[in-house]
Amino acid sequence: MSLISGYHHLTMSTDGAQEDFDFFTKTLGLHSVKRTVLFDGVLPVYHLYYGSKNGDASTIFTTFPFRKPGVFGRRGTNQTKIIQAAIPVGASEFWVNRLNERGVKAKKTTRFGINRVALEHPCGIHFELVENPGDRRESITNDKQGIGKDHGIKGIYGVGVSVADRSAMDDFFTIAIPMKKLADNHEGLAFAVPENNGLTSVVEVLHDNTTPQGTWTLAGGTIHHVALNTGNEENQMKLRAHIEGLGFTDISEQKDRNYFKSCYVRSPGGALFEIAWTVPEGWAKDEPVGHTGQTLVFPPWFEDRRAEMVAGLEAANFDT
Repeated sequence: MSLISGYHHLTMSTDGAQEDFDFFTKTLGLHSVKRTVLFDGVLPVYHLYYGSKNGDASTIFTTFPFRKPGVFGRRGTNQTKIIQAAIPVGASEFWVNRLNERGVKAKKTTRFGINRVALEHPCGIHFELVENPGDRRESITNDKQGIGKDHGIKGIYGVGVSVADRSAMDDFFTIAIPMKKLADNHEGLAFAVPENNGLTSVVEVLHDNTTPQGTWTLAGGTIHHVALNTGNEENQMKLRAHIEGLGFTDISEQKDRNYFKSCYVRSPGGALFEIAWTVPEGWAKDEPVGHTGQTLVFPPWFEDRRAEMVAGLEAANFDT
């Protein structure tokens, strides 16, 4: 049995908090799952979580809006390039029309024989809505935003990782994680993320040896990391030991993210991967069950800085 059971979340550094919140909740129809702050460093920056109403596994997209601190990065090779969400088969037309009507340029495209809609987050990060035929999850509906079960996002499909040398990533994803290779052709490599319920999610490795090196730091306009779900601490520690034992020693100790526990490893191609598991209380650790993502919350170790951090955060209206 695999130590991985799908994705846990995907995290990007964006620009403005308001445009970010509106894009995910009003344009894409996802729900606010958690509103907190960046746990690392000293800058007061939001950490916003979006997904299904209950924050189900593999539906979570998270962002750090960096407009107020004015920290911006460079998109390039050797970093994660594309965020991918799964949609029902046949839903592409709905999304192309909806997005273009709302001023978000979108078009149909294909890769590895799968239909998808290509668009950009307001900060420029590349997105794809992918028609995933193997996904049996219910769509995330949002009646207020006009998104029903025939078209709603189902959760994470995967990511597109840009690399200058794709051969090293082949070993990382077949031996270190490990995953099953689905494709290896002129379009790139595709690997199936192990799942415990039969649906297919992927990592796509896209060759790019002409674009300059992309930013690895937390910086606006870039994707920061990709988190895979180990389900529990035992699996996480076993996988961490396995990865480190292969020689991938750029792997962190476990970090407490309040709602989950994480370890991070830099892949040979540069993209940062995380292995994570959710604590028993989950998103309801500091908010009522069924009402998470409605208030700004802080981890216990930041409570003494609450007033300072609130004063330093960007003004935004988080009403949905």
